[in-house]
Amino acid sequence: MTNFLSIKNFLVQLSILLLCLNVSAKDGYNLWLQYDYIQNNELRLAYKSNISNILALGDSETMQVALNELQLGLSKMLGTEILSQKDLKGENLVIFGTQSNLDKKLIKKLKKELEQINNEGFIIKQIIIKGKKHIIITGKTDVGVLYGVFNFLRIIQTHKSIKNIDVLDSPKVDIRMLNHWDNLDRTVERGYAGFSLWDWHRLPDYIDSRYVDYARANASVGINGTAITNVNANALILTPQYLEKVEALANVFRPYGLKVYLTARFSAPIEIGGLKTADPYDAEVINWWKEKTKEIYKRIPDFGGFLVKANSEGQPGPQNYGRNHVDGANMLAEAVAPFGGIVMWRAFVYSEHDADDRAKQAFSEFVPYDGQFKDNVIIQVKNGAIDFQPREPFHPMFGAMPKTPLMMEFQITQEYLGFSTHLVYLPKLFEEVFEADTYRAGKGSTVAKVIDGSLHNKKITGVAGVSNIGNDRNWTGHPFLQANWYGYGRLAWNPHLNSGDIAEEWIRSTFSNDTHFINPIKEMMLNSRETVVNYMTPLGLHHIMDTGHHYGPGPWVENLSRPEWNPVYYHKADKNGIGFDRTNSGSNATNQYAPEVADIFNNTATCPEKDLLWFHHLSWDYKLKDGNTLWDGIALKYQQGVNEVETMVHTWKSLEKYVDNQRFNEVEMLLNIQHKESKWWRDACLLYFQQFSEKELPEGVEKPIKTLEYFQSLKFPFAPGN
Repeated sequence: MTNFLSIKNFLVQLSILLLCLNVSAKDGYNLWLQYDYIQNNELRLAYKSNISNILALGDSETMQVALNELQLGLSKMLGTEILSQKDLKGENLVIFGTQSNLDKKLIKKLKKELEQINNEGFIIKQIIIKGKKHIIITGKTDVGVLYGVFNFLRIIQTHKSIKNIDVLDSPKVDIRMLNHWDNLDRTVERGYAGFSLWDWHRLPDYIDSRYVDYARANASVGINGTAITNVNANALILTPQYLEKVEALANVFRPYGLKVYLTARFSAPIEIGGLKTADPYDAEVINWWKEKTKEIYKRIPDFGGFLVKANSEGQPGPQNYGRNHVDGANMLAEAVAPFGGIVMWRAFVYSEHDADDRAKQAFSEFVPYDGQFKDNVIIQVKNGAIDFQPREPFHPMFGAMPKTPLMMEFQITQEYLGFSTHLVYLPKLFEEVFEADTYRAGKGSTVAKVIDGSLHNKKITGVAGVSNIGNDRNWTGHPFLQANWYGYGRLAWNPHLNSGDIAEEWIRSTFSNDTHFINPIKEMMLNSRETVVNYMTPLGLHHIMDTGHHYGPGPWVENLSRPEWNPVYYHKADKNGIGFDRTNSGSNATNQYAPEVADIFNNTATCPEKDLLWFHHLSWDYKLKDGNTLWDGIALKYQQGVNEVETMVHTWKSLEKYVDNQRFNEVEMLLNIQHKESKWWRDACLLYFQQFSEKELPEGVEKPIKTLEYFQSLKFPFAPGN
């Protein structure tokens, strides 16, 4: 027996040693949950002096998940097996459990902190119990404790001190979810990281381990919901055959606090219900949705509710029957209300019959209905009024509906930002939107305050992000695009966080804690979004990508059946100038903003130059603030973008010694592609616009070596995500 135990102990220690030495290739699968062995002896010993073993209070599935995570993370980082024990013997324990499982004396000691957190919040604090030091991780619910466990591990991953640790945190937003644009055939609309994670054919009986790892990764950043099907919905997902499969996923996700939501096709009563109409006023239709909802909740008691895209881009909706958005949303809201569910109704609507300005339509259709939606309806609004462009001014709907909850919709997948081949750190974009001031309740009425509910005291709040996740081994196709999933989750938890701080957390958790690596990579990430704007759509240009696949430039496109699908609709380049006039002398879209914001955008003297051509049609000779003409300024911005990508390439190459070979080589190849394609964007766009400006390229801008005709001839019929 002794020999057996010795061998077993040896194997355990060997496995930990192998983990610590990190001998396996880093293929990106572990995301930011690397839990690398802490090489710094002094730091590692400092952690070990505060951590001996773990005491778990409670035995729910979520508590077991938390225990497993603590043991895995601490054992790998500290290089020694961290055990779970049954009582308070010894000191320097990590004790975790919900408020209901704490000793009464401990509850009394933490009374002030417990009053300050919400149901998903947590407390991490060093306390004294019977003269001995311990670290307690607690909250009001199991999932709050789980979030606390991940936060505690992140503190150690990022090499912060845990001596006298005292952390109190709660999410500022209720619903923090991913929207998967995944189809039932496993293709992903606008997905650039492989096929869908959901293997519908083998569900419900085959549970891929990736489902667990997906839920775990989301919980680690506080994401608590997932809409697993495309907003361009297929009614089959609501049939018993598929609901059984959805139930299997929900069972996997539940211990991680991750609720399942489904997209509801408005015409489902006809397509799978055998009815002749989907009119929201029809009694049979109303009853069909109520019965279907009961069926779902019987299988999935914690089902979150429905996400709906209606009367947009050909999708069916209440307007097909002469009804409006309120009628459709409230009908579904009544069906899910008895079960505590919600309806997320997307405001992304535009019509080929509106010849005015596509940017105005969502505001025009929804703002007049403010206050008419049921309490469990939340309107999901894209960050800008067009469609996830590299840069858009914030959507004018934010702050304009004080009686209706509005939910932010970001796009984490890079539909218009070079797909998964371009390194773009999107939390910088998200932060820019959140910090924008709507002025709807005076100065300081930021979009973040609209979304977290504090501006108008909203009952429910939410943020959605269109997922960039696929079945690629590294989840997101590009190692650095994991930071967009991570950063989205962190900002959904708290829209007031700083994108630079988030970038550093991710770098430290994913790559290295060495400041010689962190500082240049952080700078590269924080500049990357502006870089891509420079080489794609500088100075407020937008929607100039090629048709369908949205891959690469296509400012010349003018042959599509709907005017607002054509790039020429947006840039309006002619011999007199370029840009879309949305001021009071043009489409008057600026009038949809608060007067203080409209005044800024209407005046070229005050309009930020980053938004200039979004709101103004200006002469090629218009003088920018730096003294350059508009033509020269556009050309120089395109060149600046190319130069900045070249700098990214050199920066990455200089840091090879800090990165494992596999990820270094992957990123190097992808950056080289990005550099090549930035030149493609520059040359194609400048050659096209040069036809109208009839001006030479300014000094410092490289001359194209291909012709405009060459660029116009390029076709990509099988581009991913199309």
